[in-house]
Amino acid sequence: MNNNIGVGAAVGLALGVALGAALHNVGLWISVGMALGAALGSVKGRNRNTGTDDGK
Repeated sequence: MNNNIGVGAAVGLALGVALGAALHNVGLWISVGMALGAALGSVKGRNRNTGTDDGK
């Protein structure tokens, strides 16, 4: 099963928590990390499914 959105969201959450703790604004960075992680996971999954992975 291909679950790139979930993996992207998990990575984004981890980075959001780390940045939020460092910058003292956890609420902002958790939401930004989740949004960016899910978006990147979706794009990565779409590229893999259509075969347009730019040769990588």
